[in-house]
Amino acid sequence: MKDYRPRPRIQIGWFLAILAAITTTPVMAQTANFGRFSLLPGFEPAQGKFSGYTNGSYSLSAISNRDRNKQACIGFADPKPDYIMVLEKDFEQMRILIDTGNSDTTLLVKGPDDNMIRCGDDTGKSKDASVSDRNWKKGIYHIWVGTFNPNVKRKYTLTVQQQ
Repeated sequence: MKDYRPRPRIQIGWFLAILAAITTTPVMAQTANFGRFSLLPGFEPAQGKFSGYTNGSYSLSAISNRDRNKQACIGFADPKPDYIMVLEKDFEQMRILIDTGNSDTTLLVKGPDDNMIRCGDDTGKSKDASVSDRNWKKGIYHIWVGTFNPNVKRKYTLTVQQQ
């Protein structure tokens, strides 16, 4: 005898999408280790200084191997970003610097969308990292400060400068 009761129909695509949303937590959805800040053009220098420390074994190259300028994205950090930076308006040119007193740091900035990546390593003769670039669009940026080797803990000052 055949069973004619109605059966629920689950579309496999929706099922997989819901399963993926439940089982994965994207790095971008997480909070920052050291906080969130907002900047407007013309901000005072003191408004762009923040402190934190490096630590972690998450490879920053897992976010991106290369940035928009084809520079390698290297180093190790925590999977969560250290800071979330909100630019309230476009900035023509900006620089983000790390100061540990010359430890070997790296830097990765992602935003305002998932495809815009900026990476930095040594700055001149210093082993501390920096990113200097043009055309910073209004939006949300995630900043990771890393070290060349995994699980290295270093105190740092992060400085954002409008140029």
